[in-house]
Amino acid sequence: MDRITRRTFGLGLAGLGVTLAGQGGAVGRAYAAQSQMVSSPSASMLSAYAFTFSDIDGGALPLSRFAGQVMLVVNTASRCGYTGQYAGLQALHERYHARGLVVLAVPSNDFGGQEPGTAEEIKGFCTGTYGVTFPLAGKDVVRGPGAHPFYLWAYRTLGPENAPRWNFHKYLIGRDGRLIDAFATPVPPEDPQIVAAIERELTSKPSS
Repeated sequence: MDRITRRTFGLGLAGLGVTLAGQGGAVGRAYAAQSQMVSSPSASMLSAYAFTFSDIDGGALPLSRFAGQVMLVVNTASRCGYTGQYAGLQALHERYHARGLVVLAVPSNDFGGQEPGTAEEIKGFCTGTYGVTFPLAGKDVVRGPGAHPFYLWAYRTLGPENAPRWNFHKYLIGRDGRLIDAFATPVPPEDPQIVAAIERELTSKPSS
């Protein structure tokens, strides 16, 4: 990432932290702290466990809750041509959850305005239409300088070529919180390359 881009992201993060901190509450304070961490020179040394989302019911959802597990983090939308991937994500959850896989959906309205609903509507759609039982984050921003700090960290770690360009982009996180790989929207959740990567991480030990 060049100097201008780093400065732009840093300014965006600072503004994000101030805005959310001003709203008060645990999630706002977490966002502010995360903003400072990602904009610091040591951001590349962070793990996913440094970040907290809000959950679909409005509470805090720290990724540290899933420490020692493998995570597949997916930005989702209810009115997208790829929305059917929810079925594949639920299948992965049912197949691998007992072995340590956490599928996390992050609803976002960033692409095509295809997630316009409220948290209650999103939750009802996911559980009612696809029987989703894996964790759902609250609706969030996943691209640009105003993105959630997790997505800014992922951008800095894997580069813009591996950042979300549409709904149902997938990030794979290892058992030690490292960002392992990214899979583009058209790659379905049960694609052999995703399954192989998940299997590999599930059988690996966290690095010391």
